[in-house]
Amino acid sequence: MAEQDANAQAEALSADGAPAQWAQHIQDAAGRGACLRVRGGGSKDHLGDTSRGELLDTRAWQGIESYEPSELVMRVRAGTPLREVEAVLAERGQHLAFEPPRYGFAASQSGEPTLGGAVASGLSGPGRVSRGAVRDHVLGCTVLTGRAELLRFGGAVMKNVAGFDLSRLMAGSMGTLGVLVDVTLKVMPQPTVSATMRFEVNEAEALAQINKWAAQPLPIDASAWWDGTLLVRLRGARAAVASAVQGMYRERRGELLAPPVAEGFWQGVRDHTDEFFVRARQAVMQAGQHGVTLWRIAVPPTTAPLGLHGELLAEWFGGLRWVCTPAPAAAVHEVVAKAGGHAQPFLTLQTGALVAPSALSPVQQRLHEQVQKAFDPHGVFDTGRLWPRRAD
Repeated sequence: MAEQDANAQAEALSADGAPAQWAQHIQDAAGRGACLRVRGGGSKDHLGDTSRGELLDTRAWQGIESYEPSELVMRVRAGTPLREVEAVLAERGQHLAFEPPRYGFAASQSGEPTLGGAVASGLSGPGRVSRGAVRDHVLGCTVLTGRAELLRFGGAVMKNVAGFDLSRLMAGSMGTLGVLVDVTLKVMPQPTVSATMRFEVNEAEALAQINKWAAQPLPIDASAWWDGTLLVRLRGARAAVASAVQGMYRERRGELLAPPVAEGFWQGVRDHTDEFFVRARQAVMQAGQHGVTLWRIAVPPTTAPLGLHGELLAEWFGGLRWVCTPAPAAAVHEVVAKAGGHAQPFLTLQTGALVAPSALSPVQQRLHEQVQKAFDPHGVFDTGRLWPRRAD
């Protein structure tokens, strides 16, 4: 494996390799005092401020470098289309258990989602609550830092026992710490059986019920509540799923969805093509800069209804709440802070302080700055994707 790593890094920095061109671009930008904006397919251009920075496009660096189905490990170049990765995995009955979203609605999108973008965004789909976040599936990665240095973190092992793995920092960094060259991922077998139950309940009842079930030994894989309807996905062994369906039906009645309907629903929630997200986008676009925002709010799952005016969809047993509201950002942050959570503007036409994410504590801010300085001492990578820029 060490020899494979050495060969891969040598190829990456060869004269005709895309990473070599990226390294030159980084050095040039540092010399000019310019900043760079790392981008794959562009399906997440709506996240953060993308108005600044020269574009560094990763899509030229594609390909699956290694795949060991029996070891549940795959190493992929960052610019590889997500679709290709999932197709190869599907042939062997495997998948990416964190269910990376594809947001095909972005007006600026010029290509399809990439594996690097899926990791750098740190976004997980409906199954995150049971299968883990993106970072939990990253075993290692190769990164070009702001010094144009090629660093390798982690490795192709299923369990890291050496302490905190720096490769986990790349998940959710949005290209602010460096350019992902390749990623080694843990992959998982596709679930044997899947079933989705639907229940008619209000928000408070749904939150109480799903957390009650989550505390029991049930194969619950995902949940979503919107507009008076709670949907619960179960995955696992046939007998376990069948027993859970029967028990939940006895307790709350409900309805078992047909598999094609259930699959379409969860895909819509994952990719934001479901009715809730379609309506939220329409509301944001119609309001323009007059103040409607789709917020991504993380709170403890058992948190009571937030009471914000607008439409709500709750995932992850209540731990993730999407709220489309005209409420001012200050009001949103006040409510979320009282709940011990964090709010991030996910889709909006407003700019600047009007829609800033929840502020970091002084300790968190200092840690972020220290990590940023270690990876990018010259400030080559634009941090506007994560938090508001400081005034020059």
